[in-house]
Amino acid sequence: MKKFILTSLLCAAIAFGATAQEKVKTGWNLGPLPAVSYNSDLGFQYGALCDFFYFGDGSTYPTYLHKFNVELSHYTKGETIAHMFYDSKYLIPGLRLTAAVSYLDSAMSPFYGFNGFASPMDWDKTSGSSWYYMDRTMLRGIADVQGSISDRLTWMAGLTFWNVTTGDVELNKYKDELSLYEVYRTAGLISDDEVAGTHLELKAGLVYDTRDMEAAPTRGYCAEIVGSFSPDLFGEGETYGRIMATWRQFFPVMEDNIVLGYRINWQQTFGNTPFYLQQTTTPLYLRQIKNEGLGGKNSIRGVFQNRILADGYAWANFEARVKVARFRLINQNWYIALNPFVDAGVITKARSFDKQKGSNEVAELANKALGLYSGDGYGGIHASAGIGVKIVMNHNFIISCEYGKPFDKRDGKGGLNIGTNYIF
Repeated sequence: MKKFILTSLLCAAIAFGATAQEKVKTGWNLGPLPAVSYNSDLGFQYGALCDFFYFGDGSTYPTYLHKFNVELSHYTKGETIAHMFYDSKYLIPGLRLTAAVSYLDSAMSPFYGFNGFASPMDWDKTSGSSWYYMDRTMLRGIADVQGSISDRLTWMAGLTFWNVTTGDVELNKYKDELSLYEVYRTAGLISDDEVAGTHLELKAGLVYDTRDMEAAPTRGYCAEIVGSFSPDLFGEGETYGRIMATWRQFFPVMEDNIVLGYRINWQQTFGNTPFYLQQTTTPLYLRQIKNEGLGGKNSIRGVFQNRILADGYAWANFEARVKVARFRLINQNWYIALNPFVDAGVITKARSFDKQKGSNEVAELANKALGLYSGDGYGGIHASAGIGVKIVMNHNFIISCEYGKPFDKRDGKGGLNIGTNYIF
């Protein structure tokens, strides 16, 4: 069966790879869409989004001169998103500017406890219950600049502003229902000082990039290392830092009709990082509005969103990108691709593990039979596999549909995600 699938993909790539002569794009190109999608963690999404690309005289195509993205949408499980994004290497001579402002108001934000498999999974409470949810609002502002050191090597510096508030689920349906978040607060695993806060992160890093393009690369590699530090500027009593390293590499097969790609990431936090920022990552470029992990569509596809929350973790993504059709439509260059994938992640540094192991008495008082510690430790690999379909316009505007299935039932039963962009 596996040989049949691989052979079919190869034949499709050969059959369609040479069709539809591509034309260089110039001027403005728009990708307006209704924000109608589905996320297994958040429910159905409705709203509107639009990507704006400016290619100028076309001499840099498929690299754009300016990109804008706006989105306003709502998910049926109670999350509202308002987002604006801008990116350009040409607005400021010699510098790349990337900026974004995002507001997320989530009435049902997933929270599965600390340290992955160390937190037991109660399947009776994964649906029709608020046990694994909390209320969260987040305002985030990002401003980053990059400058050239050499032809491929760049430096980066930037700021990220956070204002986050968490609390019990307030929906009338679950008003009097106990949540894991509430039990964690009672046990002292989430302190009163980290329920809400305002933070400013100062970032610096280096990037070495040989990819032929960013949105959908066909060859080359990119190495990034980014460090951030957040001093206690707002009297929150929390000073922390984090470091993230990323390696991406792409190999073309049969020109660019089949591309093999992988990404390896590692991130670790230091100091007094509040729990609500533990799942956020520090990428140089926002491919998705939420830069969160581990678990969910940005990191380990098909695994519960934010299933793995710890002080340090590493993860990897492997996929093949097989172009099965190229065509011209409404004067734009299009192609359709399939991307079978395998994702995996591990915890490299646990969060409050000793305290978690000693917290089951608090859970018993709350009539939580499984406790807060599973007895399994936090080791083990969280992994999934699946396949996606991409519809790509002008190499930059990418509509994505992916389904992933975890290997371990403690990570979920599988998830379908419809959105935009490749995850790396």
